[in-house]
Amino acid sequence: MRVYDVEYVREGGDCFLRCYIDKDGGVTIEDCEAVSRLLSDALDAADFIPEAYTLEVSSPGLGRTLTKDRHFAQSIGEEVEGTLFRPMAEKGPKAFSGILRSFTADTVTLEEEDGSEIVLERKNIAKIRLAIDF
Repeated sequence: MRVYDVEYVREGGDCFLRCYIDKDGGVTIEDCEAVSRLLSDALDAADFIPEAYTLEVSSPGLGRTLTKDRHFAQSIGEEVEGTLFRPMAEKGPKAFSGILRSFTADTVTLEEEDGSEIVLERKNIAKIRLAIDF
């Protein structure tokens, strides 16, 4: 089992510490329970978050968000979708989708449906995740 991502967010008046876990073959509810117990005990002992919060442990899901280089590396060849902070000059819309072909520290390259490539600046990507195909 491995930690996929961690986020600490405030929603409304409540704080949440979210830990997303992953493993080969998929994550079960029992995995989430076990990790939640271990994390809860360790966090209580360390007591480094001064305010009240809710700990949530879950799988990153099918439409997992790509935030780290290892997420991008594991997703090469997969269909992704997302939004930009600013529209691209020649395209206009903020939404994008395509097959993830490559990435660098500064860019993400996608193959669009028509076979053309589009290079996005990572600093302009608000959110990118695996596309869910129903």
